[in-house]
Formats: sequence, structure tokens, C-alpha cells
Amino acid sequence: MKPAPPFSWLLQMAWRDSRRNRSRLLLFVSSIILGIAALVAIYSLRENMQAEVDRQAASLLGADLELRSNKAPETRILRLADSLGGQRSEERDFTSMVYFPKNGGSRLVQVRALEGNFPYYGELETEPAAASRSFRNGRNALVDQTLLLQFDAKPGDSVKVGNLTFRVAGSLLSAPGQTGIAASVAPIVYLPMQYLEATGLMQKGSRINYKYFFKLDKPLNTERFEKGIEPMLEKEGWSYDTVESQKEDTNRSLRDLTQFLALVSFIALLLGCIGVASAIQIYVREKIGAVAILRCLGAAGKEAFLIYLIQIIVIGFLGAIVGAVLGTVIQQFLPALLQDFLPVDLEPSISWKAILQGILVGTIISALFALLPLVSIRNVSPLNTLRASLQQDAGKRDPVRWLVYGLILLFVLGFSRLQLGSWNNALAFTLGIAVAFLALAGIAALLVRTIRRFFPQSLPFTGRQGLANLFRPNNQTTILIVVIGLGTAFICTLFSIQTILLNRVSRSAGEQQPNTVLFDIQPGQKEQLVALTQQQGLPVQGTVPIVTMRLERINNITGESLLKDSTLPQQSWIFSREYRVTFRDTLSDSEKISKGKWQGKAAAGAGAIPVSLEARFAERNKIELGDTLYFNVQGAPITTTVGSLRTVDWNRIQTNFLVLFPTGVLEAAPQFHVLLTRIPGKEVSARYQQAVVRQFPNVSIIDLGLVLSVLDKLLEKVGFVIRFMAGFSIVTGLVVLIASVLISRYQRMQESVLLRTLGASRKQIFYIIALEYFFLGALAALAGIALSLVASWLLAHYFFDTEFTPQLLPLLTVALAICGLTVLIGLFNSRTVVNRPPLEVLREEV
Repeated sequence: MKPAPPFSWLLQMAWRDSRRNRSRLLLFVSSIILGIAALVAIYSLRENMQAEVDRQAASLLGADLELRSNKAPETRILRLADSLGGQRSEERDFTSMVYFPKNGGSRLVQVRALEGNFPYYGELETEPAAASRSFRNGRNALVDQTLLLQFDAKPGDSVKVGNLTFRVAGSLLSAPGQTGIAASVAPIVYLPMQYLEATGLMQKGSRINYKYFFKLDKPLNTERFEKGIEPMLEKEGWSYDTVESQKEDTNRSLRDLTQFLALVSFIALLLGCIGVASAIQIYVREKIGAVAILRCLGAAGKEAFLIYLIQIIVIGFLGAIVGAVLGTVIQQFLPALLQDFLPVDLEPSISWKAILQGILVGTIISALFALLPLVSIRNVSPLNTLRASLQQDAGKRDPVRWLVYGLILLFVLGFSRLQLGSWNNALAFTLGIAVAFLALAGIAALLVRTIRRFFPQSLPFTGRQGLANLFRPNNQTTILIVVIGLGTAFICTLFSIQTILLNRVSRSAGEQQPNTVLFDIQPGQKEQLVALTQQQGLPVQGTVPIVTMRLERINNITGESLLKDSTLPQQSWIFSREYRVTFRDTLSDSEKISKGKWQGKAAAGAGAIPVSLEARFAERNKIELGDTLYFNVQGAPITTTVGSLRTVDWNRIQTNFLVLFPTGVLEAAPQFHVLLTRIPGKEVSARYQQAVVRQFPNVSIIDLGLVLSVLDKLLEKVGFVIRFMAGFSIVTGLVVLIASVLISRYQRMQESVLLRTLGASRKQIFYIIALEYFFLGALAALAGIALSLVASWLLAHYFFDTEFTPQLLPLLTVALAICGLTVLIGLFNSRTVVNRPPLEVLREEV
């Protein structure tokens, strides 16, 4: 038995064989560089953010401990607060309208009434800086910077909150734990607690959140707190946050963001690896003669295989290093890109752990994909030195090839498991990627087969040649449609989701639907507000009474029994939340009975009152028809039974409720009202809101136009981030295109020589190449758009539960852009094919 050659000999042979091919080998792995760069950038961001959150956790919370609830503290909570010692601050926050007398502007904001020295860690960043403390000493307010800019206000101006007018002491730049996105959705106005009562905003029915912040004299014993105090807090309907829990929550949110972006980057890497596999396949075909000579000289098939595997691993390692360096550079710009989503300011720094992870992932996965074409080297026969046409047709039956496929799938599954933390999610991601790749490959194969079967013979010569190049030997049609098509699908699906969400809100306020909601209307204000609305020439499309209550028991199950027995079907939050219900004798047009029978009238004191529950709420909490629910209506007990379940269209801009009572029961209960109207334009809306805020400062207004504007801005920011990461997939596809053109340049020169010899002009060759890449770009774009349309329809139908209407113009724009880029890159890299004289190429053959 012949002894195996030493590893040093394999290294030496790999080095010698690569001398004439090193530039080509580097070109092979160029397509993975962007994927590695994106991964390293995201890994580095995650490492930097975790370190920064750990360092600033106390500043994110602003205190050692926070207690919060949406109901006023009772005796046990006040005793607990007194027993904790240390320094204490109190905050009450709620939504309300504010009014700027300077220009008559009004806006729904989050009002925070503050008492004490909160924050104890970090600070309220204001302009001027002294305003963060001085606003507490008089009738002053801190107003979010974006709000001041919106209404052209500045420090020194005034803002009206409820019945009081406050001097704007400064603009609020940031608060503990606040992100840019949160500020755009709900701008903050801080004011001193001592003036809250005088504003008149703390009325019955107002949704107020109560918070206590503590700076403790000694470190909090978290274990003792959770065992001794947490059960009492849950029973009283209060929750809490500590520095550790704030750190965990923040890291969890950041992990969700970076996991998603890492998976998008990983897809770009997979696309690049497909390009590697395609390029190595052509490289292997060119090396069959050299391998056959090695076999004749006594080398075994596996030894020849190892020689070229060493080449690929080394080159893949070098490509991964380049990608890691590029990713470190990109990471310097990511904090600016993601600043609206990050709760802390971040100074980027080099993460060696992320760099090592990126290099390891890049090397392994490039080697795995390169194995697919390399395994055929084992089967090269020495007879290839005598008969170049001898073909090895065992590729499809080679078990090692299927083993490689299995290893690739296992690697993808393992990587996604590390990112997502769940085998189910990892399996779903892996299957999704496999389906997308197979779908695009199937589309490519179908298109090529259709073109070959129904080849248009009537086309001009240049058109026939350009189209025929799509199915010539060694063509790159399938690989380019997969890599460019998947990147296109990402971009188009993202755009479609954004359109779906905006259209969903827009359709909810159709031509006849209300687009403005007024709430927190007190009983004595209802008729006056209706009259004001009609005076403004606006329709009153309904007034709805709302009663607040709490659920104390379901059959024999209470909140305390849930804490003791976790096997019970209900969830503890069902008893700790506050319910806002209404009563009426008919269903609205957004409701439909799915089970049971609706009873619109009932008499108080006639036994259990039949109520209707929203079907999904009942299903989530395992509540069935006939179950008994015991409510506490602001101190008065009431017994109900589930008489029916309703499906509710929550997309409609109108009042929808989880619990619906019949008439005849709650009319005498303390309540407030909601008014619905439709406002035709911005000017009318501004005039109406100003009139409402001046006469009824406690009434809050939700303007759908503003909701759409905020949603559009939010989706645009989210979309930009995802498009930036998905752009790596598009650019990777273009890099694969460049590599495939350069790799097949020699074959194209031969074809050009043949056509030139047969009488084709240089101009005709140019047109043939341009048409080929136009067809490639068009097919790739159309395949990606087709996949995105399917994905968007599935998301709209099964996830968003809404209709999907494709926006053809933006999709057409994407298709034209992809076609243009493909043609430009193809022509630029093929210029030597067109320009070199035939005789020069023929001399190289001699």
C-alpha cells in the first residue's frame, strides 16, 4: 500500500499550482467579502451596545428601583414606598393635548408631572442645560425639542397644558431610556407635580400612569425583593423595574434588532457563497487536465482534492479577513444609522470577538460551498490526459456531494439557532431560505427552458445571439437570477410591507369613515362638545360612553390562585389590567357574532348580566361561553356571564372593545365619553383642535392624519435601515456578476473571434453582449419581483389580515434599475472581449 504523502507536500503543491491563479482565486471569494463585512459590523455593534448598556444601565432607568401602575397607590403600596427608604421621586404621566398660544398650534403629547430629584443617574438633557433643574422651581415646563421645532416655539415662549399656561423653560433633548422613535411618536412635556391638580386633567376616566423612583441607601437584594415583595405588587396591580431588569430588557430589545440584521447579513453571505461555488465549478473544469496529470504521476484522487481544497480554504480565510476589516470600518457608521432605535449614545470601538467570529464563519461557509464543485476532482480519471472529452457523470450519484449539502444545511441551521435562540425559529428560517433559493432556481430553470423551447427565430441576428447566450455551455443565468433576484425580492418585499401598513391605516378612514377621535370627555361636556363640533360644520359620527372596571374573578379563578398554580389556563395580566367597556343595544358595523347570541338589553339586579367578549381575547385566555366573570366597577361588584363572542375589525378607526355590555346596567356608573368625527383637511383640523383645546383642555384628540404621518416616518426610518442591510444582498449579486464575467472572459473571447471571423462587426458584438446582460438583469429582477409579490401577498393575507394591491410603478422602477446596473457592469467588464482583435487572440492559442 502506497504511503500517503506528507501534508507539507500537499501545501507545496497547492502553493505552486496557485501561482498563475492567485488573482482569480481572490476574485472567487470577493463575493463573500460584503457578507462577512455586514456580519462583522452587526456583531461589533452588538458587542459595543451590550458593553454600553451594562455601563449605563442605571442611567437608562434613572434610579435603583421603579414602581409603576395605571391605578392610584393604595395604603399597602404607600407603606411599601415608605419602608424602602432612601430618596424617592414621583411621576404621573398621561396623554393630553397641549396648546401653543404663540401660533395656535396643538398636539397630542405625553405629559409627565414630576416631583423630586429624578433622575438620580444620568440626566434630563436640555437646552439650556440648567433648565433640567430650574423648571421644577415654578410654573415652567420642559418641551420636547421636536415639538418646539414643529410649532416654531423656543424657550421663553408659553405652552398651555389643561387649564394652566406654563413658561417653556427649555427644550428637552433626551430623557432616561428614551429613543428617537419614541420621541417622534409621543413627544414629552415635563411639568412640576405641584401644578398637576390645577391643570384639571386628573378627572375620572383619565388614563394616568403612577410611578415611583427610588435611590436606595444600600444595594437592592433582588432575590429577597422578588420573593417577598413581588407577589404583593402583582396582587395590587403594580409592576417594577430594577437596574438589572432594565439591563435585561434593553439587551433583549437590542438583541432582537441585531439578530434580525445579522440574519439579513447572513443571507448576503449565502448569496456570495453561491457565487463562490459557481466560480469554483468553472475553475475545476479548467483544472481537469492538471488533475489528470497528477493522477498519472501516482497521486490519488483524494490527494488532488486536498490540494485544491487547501487553496480555497486559504483564499477564503484571506477573503474573510478583508471582509472583517471592511465590517469594522462600516461599524463606525452604524450608530449614526441606528441612532433613532438605540437608547444610549454609542462610541464605536473595535470588537476582536466580532472580528474572529466573522473570520471563522466566512472561512467555514466558503469552504463548505467550495466543496460542492471540488468533490468531483476525486473522480477525475488519468484518461483525461488522453481524451479531454471524457466526462465524469457521477456527480449526481456521488454520496459525498449529498453529504456536503447536508453539512451546508446543518451549518445554516446552527448559525440561525445561535442568532434566534430557538430551534423552531431556526428551522423556519432555514426552510424559508431553502424555499426562496429553490424557488428562484426553479424560476431560472423554467425561464431558460422556455426560451430554448420557444426560441424566437424571427429576432434579428444580435437579438438571437444575445438570447441564446442565456443557455450556452458554462452560462451564469441560474446563479445570477438567484443572487440578484433574492436581493431584489428583499427590497421589493420591504416596500410592499410598508405600503400594506400605510394602506391598512388609510383604508380604515375611508371617505365616509371618521378620521378624528376625541376622548376623555366628561358627562357634563358631552352636549357642549357636540354643539361645538356641529358649529364647526363637522359631522358627529357617534358618541360612545366608556366605563372603567377591573376583572376580579373568572369562575373560581382569581389573580392569587394564578400565582399559586401556574397550570391554570388564564394569564395573570388579565386580572391586573384596567378594562374600558361600553354598553349598547346593537352591534356596530365592525363587529359580528361568531358564537352564542347577543342580548342588547338587560335589567340590573336580574342575575348575571350576559356580556359579549372579543373572540381572540377569549381564546387567548381560555374563556368559554357560559363562564362567569366578576367585575369591580369602581367599587361596585357586578356578576356577568359570557353570552356571546364577537369578531372585531380592529383596522377601523372607531371605538372597539374587548367587553361589550347590554343597555340597562351601566348607565348610572361613573363614565366618560368618546366622540367620532370626520375632518376634511389640515386647516379645518387645526382650527377645530384649537377651539377644542381652548374650551375643553382635558379632552384629547387623535388625528388620523398625524397618525399616518408618524407611521410613515417610522416606517421610513425602519425601512432605510433594512434597505441598507438588504443592499448588501444586491451588491453581492452585482459582485458575483462581475466575477462571472471576468471568469468567463476567455470563453467569450473565443466566441467573439468566431463571430468576427464569420463577419460580425464590433458593433454587433457589443449589441449581443448588451442584450445578453439586459436579458439577465430583466430575468433576475422579474424573478425577484415575482417572489416578493408572493411573499407580500402571504404576509398581507395571513399576518396583517388585509388586502394586498401591488404598487406596479415602484416595482417597475426597481426592475429598470437592476437591468441598467447589470448591463453597465456587464459591458464594462466585457470591453476587452469587444476591443481585442481576433488575430491577437488566435496567436495566444498557438
